[in-house]
Amino acid sequence: MLEELRITGLGVIDDTTLRLTSGMNVITGETGAGKTMVVTGLGLLFGGRADAGRVRADPGRAVVEGRLKLRGTLGDAVRTRITDAGGEADDDGSILLSRTVTAEGRSRAHVGGRSMPVSTLSELGEQILAVHGQSDQLRLLRPSEQRSALDRFAGPPHEKLIDSYKEAFGRWRAVVDDLADRRRNARQRSQEADLLKLGLDEITRVDPQPGEDEDLRNEVQRLEHAEGLRVAATLASQALAGGVEAADDTPDATQLLGLARRTLEGQSAVDSSLGDLAARIEEAATLVGDVASELSAYLSSLDADPARLEAIYERRAALRALTRKYADDVDGVIAWAENARTKLSQLDSSDELLEELDKERQRLEATVGELAGRLTTARREAAGRFSEAVSVELAGLAMPHSRVEVAVLTRAPSRDEPAVTVDGETLAAGPDGADEVELRLHAHPGAPALPLQKGASGGELSRVMLAIEVVFAGAGGPPTLVFDEVDSGVGGTAAVEIGRRLARLARTHQVLVVTHLPQVAAFADRHLVVAKDTGGAITTSGVRIVEETERARELSRMLAGLPDSDLGIAHAEELLSVAAREKRA
Repeated sequence: MLEELRITGLGVIDDTTLRLTSGMNVITGETGAGKTMVVTGLGLLFGGRADAGRVRADPGRAVVEGRLKLRGTLGDAVRTRITDAGGEADDDGSILLSRTVTAEGRSRAHVGGRSMPVSTLSELGEQILAVHGQSDQLRLLRPSEQRSALDRFAGPPHEKLIDSYKEAFGRWRAVVDDLADRRRNARQRSQEADLLKLGLDEITRVDPQPGEDEDLRNEVQRLEHAEGLRVAATLASQALAGGVEAADDTPDATQLLGLARRTLEGQSAVDSSLGDLAARIEEAATLVGDVASELSAYLSSLDADPARLEAIYERRAALRALTRKYADDVDGVIAWAENARTKLSQLDSSDELLEELDKERQRLEATVGELAGRLTTARREAAGRFSEAVSVELAGLAMPHSRVEVAVLTRAPSRDEPAVTVDGETLAAGPDGADEVELRLHAHPGAPALPLQKGASGGELSRVMLAIEVVFAGAGGPPTLVFDEVDSGVGGTAAVEIGRRLARLARTHQVLVVTHLPQVAAFADRHLVVAKDTGGAITTSGVRIVEETERARELSRMLAGLPDSDLGIAHAEELLSVAAREKRA
């Protein structure tokens, strides 16, 4: 759950802290006091889009901080994710989150004391928090959202089936598009393939090898300077092994090193350090001997071969002809050839390949059709359960005669969408299947089933939305639910029933409700009031917890606009008493 939320420099809120409980938290206040900024702050904290226009000019940045304390499997998973990213939980197991937005629009996020991408907050928010506002009601009117709602209700096995369908659909569309492109652009592909073949033939005839140009360059230098190299190696060898022009008794380097070693060894008994030096001289003599041997071998291999030099000149000319056309060096030419072979296979428009691709298309199309049929069956089965569950909740929300129906309709083929055969019927198929899902409302017995956007008033839509969320909550989902004025347009008995349902939801979830309805606020486990302060030069708002007498005065204000009215306070106390009895039941 979210234990604490601190908001600084956001909208009308200068600096305030909300201490939340695990049950039902209600946030009330006058219109314009800043209740919406609380929901905006929650959105920022969990990765929502930053709006620099909401940042107060002083101090020039908005900061939202939150403290999470999670238990169970979800808590373990979240802590593991944060630890893997470099963050740490506090000693009591809670996790600190922070989001900063400057007036210039720059944004920073911290999780567990470590700077992290904002996407990390979004990832955590998807697991922890679900926000529902009036915009969510409007979104629920879209067919795609209604299909998503049904799929979410159907559960994990259904989601796996959707993933399988989407994978098959993607592969099928790729083959369909590839086949159509090869057929449509066969002439252009053939011309491009001919050019690639010419290049490949030329490169194949030369057959360049990796690094060959560098190897030939080095060999040319040796052959062109063979005489100079021979003289240098000969002189060095003579200096190490005794020159041919020197007298017979002239010692070579090895002999001189041997003399030095023996001289030092003769005095090592007097001073042991000379023995160490003698040993090092012996190592030097060994190294000199090795170099002398390698020089002899080098001289033996050194050969000024005019025929070989001419052959290298011709080979380098052939390689340069390739590098002028295809790449800067031989390795680049080889890479060009590999890419050309790959592209050539993609440009193939032969009858044999087209036939093979068409067979693959038919195979994948059959798979997509089979999976689409299974999706339709699964959605219709879930639709019955979903309709029943939501209708039961509506009965408890003062809509006892209303019923929600979920229609799963197949999509007729069109020119704009690909078609597949599902159970012998040709249907349009999209990334989510071959179905359209429509939520319909029977407002009362005998009334026709109308789509929500046509058959539900604002208050009815609010209750349908709440009923759906209660059904979702029973199937799991995020542990914290936020409702931002979803009770708009509702009053009387329906308002009491909404409060009762939210309180029931708060038995298993942390619930935050922004509301104007005293009937809903009366069911709160913790009541927070957002109040303006217009005493200074700049209007600010703060949040405080109200209890007992203060709470009755706030409900009286919400009921009649008169916080000090005796009649209003008496009515508020009655509401609180009824809510307390309902919560104990």
